[in-house]
Order: sequence, then C-alpha cells, then structure tokens
Amino acid sequence: MSGHRRFLIAGIAIALLIGVAAVFLASPDPDGLESTALVVQGEKTLTGDTPGDARIDEDHLAGDFSYSSPMPDYSLGGTLGPWGGILAIIGGTLLAFLAVIGVLRAMKAVSRRKEEQVEQ
Repeated sequence: MSGHRRFLIAGIAIALLIGVAAVFLASPDPDGLESTALVVQGEKTLTGDTPGDARIDEDHLAGDFSYSSPMPDYSLGGTLGPWGGILAIIGGTLLAFLAVIGVLRAMKAVSRRKEEQVEQ
C-alpha cells in the first residue's frame, strides 16, 4: 500500500474516531448561535444551563426563510438514540470525504486540460 493511501486511510479513521467519540462527549446544552438566541429572548442566563422547556421564538423574525435539517442535532431521529448520532457522523464524514475527492479530481482534470492546451 502506498504512503499516500495509508495517510488517507489513517486520516479517515481518525476523523471517524473523533466524530464517534463526540457523540458521547458532546454537551446536551446548546451553544453558539442557539444559546445566544435563548439568552437574547430571556429563556436562559448567559452562564446558566438551558431549561428543558426553552424554545427559540422564530415568529418575530422577518422574511419567510425556513429550513429542515437532514440530520437535526447530529442524529437520524430520536428513535435510534446514540446509534443515530454515530450513523449520522459516519455518513457525514464519508460524504465530506467524497466531496473533497470529487473537487480534487475536477481540479486535476482542469489542470490536465490546461497543460494539454499549452503543449499544443
């Protein structure tokens, strides 16, 4: 097995290991933008835990923008429990890897075409 292939496989394995561990180590308390929205709405304090019944009020927002996540809260739904999170992490990691490989191959093809045009 070539050095590049080993490096690639090791990188994917490490990414999957970190991702799977994150399912069990992640805090159930929201952080970042979601937490800030709850603080601004008065649903929680800046340093306190989020109450179980806290909800982000989206009714007062301007515009008609809405979305539905294919893997909300890094899971495949509540019925699978932590296994849904593990499957979502593995699927997302592999999809990201395939996207990067696709972009790299497209860039390589464009580079080859440019080289062929220069040679002619």
